[in-house]
Amino acid sequence: MPDPAAVTGVDDNGPRVCDDMTVEVALAVMAGARVDHLTVCDGDDRSTGLVTRVRLAVLRDSPAYTDRIRLRDLLHGSPASLGTPSDGSPRHCSAAPVPVP
Repeated sequence: MPDPAAVTGVDDNGPRVCDDMTVEVALAVMAGARVDHLTVCDGDDRSTGLVTRVRLAVLRDSPAYTDRIRLRDLLHGSPASLGTPSDGSPRHCSAAPVPVP
């Protein structure tokens, strides 16, 4: 069960969560909040990026997935291990929104 204290608030960009949250917990928070993305914040509560349900689900189903991957790893992680661009382009986890049933 996700820790309710990990969700720091809700703004126009959806719920704000700490960047140390795992992929599984983030997916559970999204399901509970009925949103398709989360705003990821650092330890100083500054927004560092967005993650989407689609991106997390694709990662969770990939061979690169482990239960130790945290949201900060997606935003600043190794291109080889997380399937992010290796060309030096900015890394982000947002994707086109998907309708939530």
